[in-house]
Amino acid sequence: MLQIRPFTSDDREAWEPLWQGYLTFYKSSVPAEVTEATWNRFLDPAEPIHGLAAVLDGRIVGIVHYIFHRSTWTTSDYCYLQDLFTAEEARGRGVARALIEAVYEKAKAAGASRVYWLTHETNTTARALYDKVADRSGFIQYRQLFG
Repeated sequence: MLQIRPFTSDDREAWEPLWQGYLTFYKSSVPAEVTEATWNRFLDPAEPIHGLAAVLDGRIVGIVHYIFHRSTWTTSDYCYLQDLFTAEEARGRGVARALIEAVYEKAKAAGASRVYWLTHETNTTARALYDKVADRSGFIQYRQLFG
């Protein structure tokens, strides 16, 4: 039975390989101090960043990170689903969908007016799911990196 729940301090050892898997999938990396700060933010109730674990057969097989933030377009917050990753052996078992739906529930409970996220255009497997659970906005992301 699949369970979706917030991270606890005991989840760090199971979370980090999934986090690293996510970064590897996107051919990216972050310094160890960023990983440490990210993990600590999940456990700080004053932070707007949150994380959920998908637990299957007693093992964390998926993670999602989401952030609440203000918007100039509404008086309610938006919810940005920033990172979503499922262990390879758990793919195709409804884990990613359950994590997205759990974020939807958290966002509704917090009074957010939308949940949104980005993915790479080549991420066709994930996009097949995303097209079923959300509307594609048509917006294109631009960015300028510093540092």
